[in-house]
Amino acid sequence: MRQIVLDTETTGLDPQAGHRIIEIGCVELIDRRLTGNNFHRYLQPDRQIDAGASDVHGITNAFLADKPRFAEVAEGFLDYVEGAELIIHNAAFDLGFLDREIAGWNAEAPRIGDLCEVTDTLLMARRMHPGQRNSLDALCKRYGVDHRHRDLHGALLDAEILADVYLAMTGGQVALSLGEELATPSQPGPDGRQRGRLDPSRPRLRVIQADTAALAAHAERLAAIQAASAEGCLWLRAEG
Repeated sequence: MRQIVLDTETTGLDPQAGHRIIEIGCVELIDRRLTGNNFHRYLQPDRQIDAGASDVHGITNAFLADKPRFAEVAEGFLDYVEGAELIIHNAAFDLGFLDREIAGWNAEAPRIGDLCEVTDTLLMARRMHPGQRNSLDALCKRYGVDHRHRDLHGALLDAEILADVYLAMTGGQVALSLGEELATPSQPGPDGRQRGRLDPSRPRLRVIQADTAALAAHAERLAAIQAASAEGCLWLRAEG
């Protein structure tokens, strides 16, 4: 499964008023693991950046003066995202700008929704946490994702942070790290990567069975998820 976590920065808030994309940042997940195959471009918008927007992301017209225009990166960008599931926070905003840029480059080119499935983490968060703040910063705090270096918005930085948030929201393990005291080296595998084996003399993990109260609380939580989610509770569906 290939997923692309995407974010943009823009000259202002409304593409219909002529505002443009000035940064695209994407990170790739394959089977829920970061691959390092990122897509990142700054873009020359051929217009001034609103002061309010510049205060948010810190990008200036002077910095963008020698950057490529969207038309110069469009084919590479569309090839990169085609067929992937896009993970975007407040997807309507980014897609509105991207589709406007694509139409300005080539009126016959497919729009993002024709190339990709889109998952909006803002809508997902609102279903999971109704009545709570669901900005990216709020989700970072809720899920324990480190965002202390996010003094200013940046498309690639925000995409990297959103990838961690998305994996946490959907119950995925971001990475598996075995301490040196638990692993012993072995021969490289078929892909050339070094493998590690757990020390067979390590202490056995303790397995704690759920008691009656825990099982009841679990059932109550599943019922609450079932009631709150438009898609229902996947666990209950699987049990059924």
